[in-house]
Amino acid sequence: MTVLTWTRRGVLAALAALGLAFGVAAPLLAQTPPGVLIVGQIAEPKALDPAAVTAVNDFRILMNVYDGLVRYKDGTLEVEPALATAWEISEDGTVYTFTLREGVSFHDGSTFDAEAVKFNFDRMLKEDHPYHDTGPFPLAFFFSAVEDVAVIDPLTVQFTLNAPYAPFLSNLAYPTGLIVSPAAVMQHGSEFGRNPSGTGPFTFSEWRSNEAVVIEANPDYWDGAPASQAVVFRPISDANTRTAEMLAGGIDLMVEVPPVALSEFAGEAYTLHEQAGPHVWFLILNAKEGPFADVRVRQAANYAINKSAIVNDVLEGTAAVAAGPTPPAFAWAYNESLEPYPYDPEKAKALIAEAGAEGAELTFYVTEGGSGMLDPVAMGTAIQADLKAVGFDVTIETYEWNTFLGEVNPGLEGKADMAQMAWMTNDPDTLPYLALRTEAWPDKGGFNSGYYSNPEVDKLLEDARSSTDQAQRAALYQEMQSIVQQDAPWVFVANWKQNAVTSDRVENFALQPSFFLLLKDVVKN
Repeated sequence: MTVLTWTRRGVLAALAALGLAFGVAAPLLAQTPPGVLIVGQIAEPKALDPAAVTAVNDFRILMNVYDGLVRYKDGTLEVEPALATAWEISEDGTVYTFTLREGVSFHDGSTFDAEAVKFNFDRMLKEDHPYHDTGPFPLAFFFSAVEDVAVIDPLTVQFTLNAPYAPFLSNLAYPTGLIVSPAAVMQHGSEFGRNPSGTGPFTFSEWRSNEAVVIEANPDYWDGAPASQAVVFRPISDANTRTAEMLAGGIDLMVEVPPVALSEFAGEAYTLHEQAGPHVWFLILNAKEGPFADVRVRQAANYAINKSAIVNDVLEGTAAVAAGPTPPAFAWAYNESLEPYPYDPEKAKALIAEAGAEGAELTFYVTEGGSGMLDPVAMGTAIQADLKAVGFDVTIETYEWNTFLGEVNPGLEGKADMAQMAWMTNDPDTLPYLALRTEAWPDKGGFNSGYYSNPEVDKLLEDARSSTDQAQRAALYQEMQSIVQQDAPWVFVANWKQNAVTSDRVENFALQPSFFLLLKDVVKN
């Protein structure tokens, strides 16, 4: 039986059989063939168009189907060549000229060249582009500094920025910068996200909604053929079910192992992988209306929640208490002088009384699970109890991940007072620029769902992204962190150390600080 036949006709039946036998282990492993890696994902992808999605859950698939001009070097967040073999930066930091890799084709057979690069960025950034309506493009913010993309010749493309922009290369390595096939976009239009075509190590085979996304090895990949014949991504949103599937042999690789399940994988049949990365888990507070419009009440929420108990008891020590909006993984930009808000319910009560917010009713959006969300239901329940203890009346509304994003990203106004959120980012600019600036309010196209606004923070972030001096950038980010911590637009909860588990049939797997899954060299025996 060929890999294609197995993946299309047999995978779902075989996995369904496995799902009925959670109490059985080793004999069932033979039902998934060698060379086909089965990955347990935390949710169904929203789309397979890298310019149109925001979740790391989706990115973990996309990074194996597409390439960018540059990519992160293995094990780091340092940029190295990919579809571009070299680049030059003008003295004033506003012009980037890329030399492109010769002889690369998209999976649909069309040619990768400078025109394709221009198509990708014009499609995302120009409202008058004929295929701009295949969006929306929620992370186009990443390239807001791009003024023009020019084709110099078939293998040379030039980006002109409206000002120096320090995170530009890093953002090109992020999934939003992955290069899609213009021919496929032209063919499929708004359905491109269900019919992806890139230049990556794996080609798209099929997507069965709520069941599996199947990708197959690209034998002609410019960086060498993959070690596995195919990868099957299965969406299993419930963490306990995902754990049971891993133990039963229904999946070979499981991402985001719930802390309470870590001990289940201590034996020789499994390898547990851990990797620190730039992650922050927080609560968005509605600073526009309701109790959290008062900074004293926002500060009170930070004092009221026992974050150490969440980290130690709910998360089993797999995270650290967060002090502010910037993860400590960005060591050069992190403000080490900040201390997390201490657990002080009496101070919280005093601030609530001072603000006249005793007994306030709060609506709290919680998700069942999602990218970087750790153990959101258990964490939400603990947070609800802590807030109740200081006098709030908290009602939880729970949503599936993509539905949750559809509720939170457009803004909390008129709907909720607080919502869980987690970000895993590539640069200290990314999260605050997209989620804390006034110009990032949802009605302006950003992710500032709580409507926080501070002109001083806005200026610091604009200055930091335009500076080419890293020491100066660091000082600006550190000042921003101090102000944001004081303003408390979020409850700063945890910085997580990501994890995954593989079966003993899997070799050459490693987690990345980017939180993406790079599966080209993974072997499934």
